[in-house]
Amino acid sequence: MDLKKLAQTLIPDTDLLPLEEYENLYPERDMQKGAEVTRLAPSPTGFIHLGNLYSALADERLAHTTGGIFYLRIEDTDEKRKVEGAVESVIRSLKYFGINFDEGAEIDSPLNKYGPYYQRQRASIYRAFVKDLIEKGLAYPCFCTAEELDVVREEQTANRQITGYWGSYAKCRNLSEEQIYQNIQQGKPFVIRLKSQGNPENKIIFKDAIKGDITVTENDQDVVILKSDGIPTYHFAHAIDDHFMRTTLVIRGEEWLSSLPIHIELFNVLGFKRPKYGHTCSLMKVDNGVKRKLSKRKDPELSLDYYRKAGYYPVAVVKYLMTILNSNFEEWSNKNPQTPYTEFKYSISKMGKSGALFDLDKLNDISKTELSKLSEEEMYNFLNAWVQEFGTEQDKEHFENKQYVCKILALIMGVGGKKRRKDIERAEQGVSLLTYFFDDTFAPEYNFRHDKQTVNTVLSEFAKVYDPTDDNSAWFAKVKAIAPSVGFASEMSEYKANPENFKGNVSDIAEILRIAVTGMANSPDLCTIMGIIGKERTLARLSNAIVK
Repeated sequence: MDLKKLAQTLIPDTDLLPLEEYENLYPERDMQKGAEVTRLAPSPTGFIHLGNLYSALADERLAHTTGGIFYLRIEDTDEKRKVEGAVESVIRSLKYFGINFDEGAEIDSPLNKYGPYYQRQRASIYRAFVKDLIEKGLAYPCFCTAEELDVVREEQTANRQITGYWGSYAKCRNLSEEQIYQNIQQGKPFVIRLKSQGNPENKIIFKDAIKGDITVTENDQDVVILKSDGIPTYHFAHAIDDHFMRTTLVIRGEEWLSSLPIHIELFNVLGFKRPKYGHTCSLMKVDNGVKRKLSKRKDPELSLDYYRKAGYYPVAVVKYLMTILNSNFEEWSNKNPQTPYTEFKYSISKMGKSGALFDLDKLNDISKTELSKLSEEEMYNFLNAWVQEFGTEQDKEHFENKQYVCKILALIMGVGGKKRRKDIERAEQGVSLLTYFFDDTFAPEYNFRHDKQTVNTVLSEFAKVYDPTDDNSAWFAKVKAIAPSVGFASEMSEYKANPENFKGNVSDIAEILRIAVTGMANSPDLCTIMGIIGKERTLARLSNAIVK
């Protein structure tokens, strides 16, 4: 068979460069020894989830801690799944979590010398290499219809065999030259398949950058490398792109392990040096006592939108993922609480080899800790950004008074105190803590534990003596002074010595005032709260809480 003629018939393109020219167009990168070139290569489907962020963080850290490059490539070979604006959404979502690309699709960078970064724009490169494989007898046209392939799959399934196009099921593998040209003349659509040289009886020891040595079988599947529309499949395109974009390390989910034999063979037949592959463990959760993978269908926390809408602090999400990705990060972070996570020496050797348990409670704890480090102005900026995107009209109106909100935040966060409070874990919940400071969102439930006469006496007596200029000591002295008039102990020591002699103690007085002013039995310092909302509003709330 004249393979050169066949290659020219199947791929008649006239704009293809000699293969060595592509090597010149995309030379080796000039980088220091040990620097890694990593990539994120999503499909433009518009949905980016926690697993993408998890992998992107590993890629970004491994590139930047080694002085390397992290780039964005868009694998848009499947035109049917493309969603407009998806690429911008990926960039925007990752940037929100502090992950930035050095080069790539839609990235304005002087490093953009290895593009185009959209696979459909690289069609001529793929076709040049497919043509070369045909000439070498390592690829061939396949004219099987979808219906014929379904029949093969059904037969294989019935026989409990591995499904696919292999062995005797590869009907077009050994077509004669006459049969091939006859099919072409009849206008039958075709794909180009790899003519696999592998034997599934042979085993390969593959060194995974994360999991270590794993055993895989040689590939015997004659996979499609060029679809009928002239665009390559993911398998073929990624091998070409990783070579010419000079990728040194590919971090991807362990679901790709099943494709590893195909990828190993593709790099071999193309004559390319294979990048290192590291397969991350799946994100797991405990559901009714059973571990399972996080699911798009079942688990809202898999979507990055979940974290944005709930108002999780981006650094907290990243630092939590870092605790999963590197086993020594948490210890380092505890020893260096004020040091940016970017200064941690990320290591692929510390990445987990088995399923990583995702714990939302632990994320909440980290988020509280990270938010407690902010100044009241930084917290205001964080909450305000969330309010402008997800808050109510009332929230937006409240945050127009920055000075007032910052006073509230300083109290809630314990700014200026010996120890910062950790009451805020995310923006949505943080904004809700402010509601009782505004009359239009103050909706108290007066659940007093004492009788009507006691409550009314406490409220009316305190209203008579309240002075907003009092410091905490003077304020508390007035609270204690009310106690005897309602049969309460003014000193805790007095109450503890003879509890039977009193209806309550001074803490009960403070609770009655707290419920009246905030609507809650527990709150930050009540004297400060009264000072923030002002005398007029404080007295109005004391009056409104009097039991009629």
